[in-house]
Amino acid sequence: MRRSIMGVRARGVLRARAGETDGSYKWLALSCTSLGTLLATLNAGTLIIALPVLLRELHTDLITLVWVLLSYMLAQTVLVLTAGRLADMLGRKNLYVLGSAVFGITSLAAGFATTGGQLVVIRIVQGAAGAFMMANSSAIVTDAFPRRQLGLALGTNMIVAAVGTILGTILGGWLTFFGWQWVFWFNIPFSLVGTLWAWINLREQVVLERHQHFDVPGMLTYLVSVTGLLIALTVGGIQGWTDPMVIGGFIAALFVFPIFIIVELRVKQPLLDLTLFRDRLFAMGNLSSFLNALARLAVTFLFVFYFQGPEQKDALTAGIMLTPLAIGMLIMSPISGWLSDHHGSRLLSSLGLLITAVGLAGMAVVGLHTPYWYTALVMFIMGAGSGIFNSPNTSAIMASVRPNQRGIAAGTRTMLMNTGGVFSIAFALAIVASTLPKSVMFQIFAGVTAGVPDSVLTSFMNGLHLSFWLMAGISVLAAVASSLRGNAHPGMALTEGENAA
Repeated sequence: MRRSIMGVRARGVLRARAGETDGSYKWLALSCTSLGTLLATLNAGTLIIALPVLLRELHTDLITLVWVLLSYMLAQTVLVLTAGRLADMLGRKNLYVLGSAVFGITSLAAGFATTGGQLVVIRIVQGAAGAFMMANSSAIVTDAFPRRQLGLALGTNMIVAAVGTILGTILGGWLTFFGWQWVFWFNIPFSLVGTLWAWINLREQVVLERHQHFDVPGMLTYLVSVTGLLIALTVGGIQGWTDPMVIGGFIAALFVFPIFIIVELRVKQPLLDLTLFRDRLFAMGNLSSFLNALARLAVTFLFVFYFQGPEQKDALTAGIMLTPLAIGMLIMSPISGWLSDHHGSRLLSSLGLLITAVGLAGMAVVGLHTPYWYTALVMFIMGAGSGIFNSPNTSAIMASVRPNQRGIAAGTRTMLMNTGGVFSIAFALAIVASTLPKSVMFQIFAGVTAGVPDSVLTSFMNGLHLSFWLMAGISVLAAVASSLRGNAHPGMALTEGENAA
């Protein structure tokens, strides 16, 4: 087998070997990506629940605290396309293993940070490591599994993500009793095991084309434009929209992003292959993924501060109270993945987004004295909608491209999803911040609201309500985009895609 592969590589031919390997490899590959997914979701859950503790103990300002969270997402967002392209050039295994190893090293370093600024820098490097993992995860699974089982496989990854989210918020609340450093240090054994397991078990399933070139101008123009826009949105929500950094960020995005598009249309081997968007399934699947992230990824962020601020819960209790979001996803992800393998992605994905919209609309009437059973119910509904949407949509996107394009396709999907998530948090923060004085907003985000009158807390809740209503509307738009992907034909070969309409 090895000699034949080398012979094909010498001729520069690309082909997928999914289905040609022994049947056990696909499950080994899935176990590797599931460990990576578990690490990523545990890290996200533990950190977000610990944000109020970090704000108090690091004696930092609110904008630095927000950037501790967003710097990771920003780095992952702007580098995931680069990681996907490099994976198609250099192989998925090497970059995935490298990302997992660097993730563990940065987790160790993060616990020794003494200032918020140091932590932001470390989180940027950690986000780069996360990009190498995320850009390869779904591509590795797609390479290993036949089309008829792809929804089930990706649904399994979603189960692990839901479990990681449940455990992460609870674990994060518990770890804060020992010090915020343990929110990062607990990642180290997971990273070590995941790195070794992937290094031992993963193998390349696609023969790499020779004489490929990396799109440096595309990477630089994308980095400048997207970073500028995300900085402007984040800083503007707290510091004001006339801040020089905000204006500079918007100018960079406005003038440099069109240059990025021109470069990608002209370069021979682009960072972002815009021709992929000619496929209606790929285009609408990614658009609905972006809108879904824009609609829902700020929910956990907002509820963390709602539970620890106006509700005056400690971090551990707040983590437990957030679990209905992940439980809904945990229950529905495998069911939806299995159904998508037999009935396609269009109906399931669109239905999931509408259910998400119902949950978000229900959140828009949560008040200062709303009983927890109601809050838990609407969180569960939203989580169930996300579980129904994610597996079929990801499966459809990855099945719509050729094997040698899966790295860049996975990078594109992750980039758009992360961009939506960063925008979601930035917009929600801007809306909430506009309803409160900075001093009061700091008290709420630090979880210190004793003595704050109900009238001020009501203003905070009004900001939450407006955010949730807007998210519900965006989720409906995502459902419309999802329904426009065309009819799917179950069981279609990977090279043919799913867009039969």
